[in-house]
Amino acid sequence: MPLGGEAGTSASRRGEPAVGAPQSGPAQKLQTWFNARGRWQRLGLAALAGALMTAGHPPVSIPWLMFLACPMLVLLLRAAPTWKAAAWTGWAAGAGYFVTGLHWIGHAFLVDAERFAFLLPLGVIAMPSALAIFWALAFGAAHRLAGRGAIQSVLWLVLCLTGVETARSFVLTGFPWALPGYVWVDTPVIQVAAWIGPFGVTLMTLLVCAMIGIAALHRRVVPLVICLAAFAASWVAGTLRVPDEVAYTDNAPVLRIVQPNAPQHLKWQPGPREMFYGRLLEATAAQPDPQLGPADLVIWPEMAVFFAPAQQPEEVARIAQAAGGAPVMLGAFHAEGPPDNIAWRNALMMVRPDGTLGQRYDKHHLVPFGEYMPMRPLFDALGLSQFAIRGDIAAGPGPMTMHLPGLPPVSPLICYEAIFPYHAVGKERPDWMVQLTNDAWFGSFAGPQQHYAQARIRAIEQGLPLVRAANTGISAVVDAYGREVVSIELHNYKFVDAQLPAPAPVTLYSRWGDWLAMILIVILAATAVFSRQKLGRH
Repeated sequence: MPLGGEAGTSASRRGEPAVGAPQSGPAQKLQTWFNARGRWQRLGLAALAGALMTAGHPPVSIPWLMFLACPMLVLLLRAAPTWKAAAWTGWAAGAGYFVTGLHWIGHAFLVDAERFAFLLPLGVIAMPSALAIFWALAFGAAHRLAGRGAIQSVLWLVLCLTGVETARSFVLTGFPWALPGYVWVDTPVIQVAAWIGPFGVTLMTLLVCAMIGIAALHRRVVPLVICLAAFAASWVAGTLRVPDEVAYTDNAPVLRIVQPNAPQHLKWQPGPREMFYGRLLEATAAQPDPQLGPADLVIWPEMAVFFAPAQQPEEVARIAQAAGGAPVMLGAFHAEGPPDNIAWRNALMMVRPDGTLGQRYDKHHLVPFGEYMPMRPLFDALGLSQFAIRGDIAAGPGPMTMHLPGLPPVSPLICYEAIFPYHAVGKERPDWMVQLTNDAWFGSFAGPQQHYAQARIRAIEQGLPLVRAANTGISAVVDAYGREVVSIELHNYKFVDAQLPAPAPVTLYSRWGDWLAMILIVILAATAVFSRQKLGRH
């Protein structure tokens, strides 16, 4: 069958009114217009709708475009004559969403352009195209399940899209980057994540944004009023949840965050790397903020130093001397095992005031193709080993809570791990979270800003403050409600001293995880099934 073939067209898919729907009006005229588009026009409109959804995320940050994009997707679903055509529509929408949302990945291939620039299409075209398959499955399934009504189309499309976005967060180690619900990060609505988590917020976002538009077009008062009330209630509840002032405990520790601003293409080069290390030492030894006093902890970013601290005790002592009695938390390589079988780890390490190494956390959720090579034997067999990463990093045991002398217990995260809501804390609830990261790989536009936004959402979900040390930015202290307390902007060599905010009360999400979101999905699925059966009896 040709792409999006027209065979099997039904009356309902051609825009004829569903049972109980008005016989004419703006809904019918708009649906007729969408139905009249050719297959390539529909695919182009779907890609446009996906791109509009991306614009809801930082740095564009116009979440209101979701109220345009989501109804467009429903109209395009109903315009598809077959489930195969619907699947292609979903793939185009997903491609529009992921190509525009993940273009920053291309920067990583240009850091060592001589070796990797030819692989740029894999990052900016192939990966988004593969992720778009999730959306193709959602649209194809929704087309088969939706029945005749416009409201049915909304319910099933929302259910299927939420389902595949949840699956995307787990399949093949998962990649829950820029879930649709994250568009509300700078509004009170995102506080709902403290109760229903990221998948619940995604469900609510897709449902409300699609239903308000479709119900208004079809003059369906009840669903329109329900969704408007739900959105207003989430806005009000989010506003009421956040206190006016940032809270601190008595004797809250003072933290110094150091951002050396080391461009990735220079970070490991002899000469520049010593300069960046000197910046870290210089900022660590700088005079304290007179209002806050000396730092209780100094925090450096991921892979802050070019040597393995365990193998350079004299440098560890030098770091401790610069800190002047405060412990230093830093990211670095750590090697374990015999010389013929060394396991390298991406580690968060503690330098004690006496110049020795203390506790260590090893990153456990590694980046495929960045920190380890899946299917390495296949690359070897194809003769492509020279284009693969040179050696795999070994994974750590998993999330943990660190107990540091004189400091509240903390849950460590390294870079990419902060995008996974289920990795934010270990079994023991800490008082705060810390993220060491290096976003220098991903340019200055969407990548670093979206990464920071998603880290802020972890603070909201867990009700815990988050401290972020980034090599080139954005470094920040965020309170337990996701509010930025202090920050260092992108591409600045700078340090900042700040007190650690207090944790909030335990959130429903931190207690129950994604179970509440799953309950909402079941309720919505039951509603969709019941409404379809009701229509079938007419």
